[in-house]
Amino acid sequence: MIDVTEQKRRVAVIGGGITGLTAAFYLQQQARNQKLPLEIVLIEATHRLGGKIQTLRKNGFIMERGPDFFFDKNQVIEDLSRQLGIADQLISNVPGKTYVAVNNQLSVIPKGSVLGIPTEIIPFAKSDVISWSGKFRAVCDLLLPPSNMREDQSLGAFLRKRFGEEMVENLIEPVLTRAFLGDIDQLSLHEMLPNLAEVYKKHRSVIRSIQKGSAKLKESSMDRTCRTLRGGLESLITALEKSLESAIIYKGVRVEGISKVQNRMMVLLNNQNPIPVDGVIVATSHQAATKLFAREGILKSLLDIPVNTFATVSMIFPKNSIKRKFDGNGFFVSRNSEYSITACSLIHRKWPQMIPENYEVLKSYVGRTGDESIVELSDSEIEKVVLQDLQSILKVDGKPIHTVVSRFKDAMPTYTIGHRKKVEQARKELRELYPAICLAGNSYEGIGLTDCILQGENAASEILASIFQTEQGCSQKGISAK
Repeated sequence: MIDVTEQKRRVAVIGGGITGLTAAFYLQQQARNQKLPLEIVLIEATHRLGGKIQTLRKNGFIMERGPDFFFDKNQVIEDLSRQLGIADQLISNVPGKTYVAVNNQLSVIPKGSVLGIPTEIIPFAKSDVISWSGKFRAVCDLLLPPSNMREDQSLGAFLRKRFGEEMVENLIEPVLTRAFLGDIDQLSLHEMLPNLAEVYKKHRSVIRSIQKGSAKLKESSMDRTCRTLRGGLESLITALEKSLESAIIYKGVRVEGISKVQNRMMVLLNNQNPIPVDGVIVATSHQAATKLFAREGILKSLLDIPVNTFATVSMIFPKNSIKRKFDGNGFFVSRNSEYSITACSLIHRKWPQMIPENYEVLKSYVGRTGDESIVELSDSEIEKVVLQDLQSILKVDGKPIHTVVSRFKDAMPTYTIGHRKKVEQARKELRELYPAICLAGNSYEGIGLTDCILQGENAASEILASIFQTEQGCSQKGISAK
């Protein structure tokens, strides 16, 4: 039974993934700094916090089921880690080349590429990833008249117009498919690459826009540094949960709805009495958020946001099982190859401190938009398919000592044309009925870890401003989808 004084305000955070946890953390921090009487209730439907972040630790192996690194835009995660007292655990990957499998052949991605787009002419000219005619067509981007950027458009159609079919198929699409988990012909240019869309208006060429554009564009370079925590990304989840000493945390409790009661709201739970609250941050998937307001019939525009299904397959092999001469840290796979995997990381090279010395760990991804049936196979069947691909691509010898298959069903939202209008419509409907409820998460303003953390922080500011009538939080920090 929750009991608070009349002077206190209560905020419920629904969803215990990275967005919900950081929202609760920043609610706590801001309330302390402003001396606001606040109680926080964090509610998670499963029996663990962290969402897609899940680290396996056993016998010296540290392996991630879901995301295994982040790009720390604007030092968002470093700042959060410092506040949590775990900044000393941050580590960077060992730099290495990245390849792409085109027509079943591995080719190195040219140095300086940004999401597969070349920015350095000499490395691109020397690359064997596309033909000379394809290279000539690609650099025509420097000469072509500017494309219309006023209206949102298909990312794939825009890139083909600028670089040609071969360049997109062999280099850009494999990278973007892995980064955004969507069909580039359906993805929104303005939502997926907002910084490019903005800078392009000035420089008229995609290549020049990246060369002369902001640091935000160059953050997408294939050469940039990845980061994680020495004990795995779940260390961040553990630290966040530990920091919430003044919050009430429910695990294995499902929210079934939200209703109004005079000047407050009631959060309806599946296993106990409703909780009266003054504000709510909904940090669930957009599908789950829509169900919370089914009775009111709002947020239906969110149902038009597509979602993707994928799986990760981590395989442990004895040292020297990779027989092919390969100096990369990983590779992407183009659609014109016959393989089922879409990408693979050599974890033992990228993060050697996480893998015992006498082993090699290959983490592969399966599941493409429109062809996700492989994820429905049994673990043994998926393992067989992935192993066949790795034997063909890297000449892997023998069977893995151990395999971990992790499925993510309808887990990754994709930002198609009109995404922003769908989100704005949902938020408008929500404000009209529930001014003190806020939506946050990877369905709305960015799918990366840093984007989700920023959304959590912004949601905390917005809710506090609403229920305490303060000025703080009315202007949010900028969030970029990538």
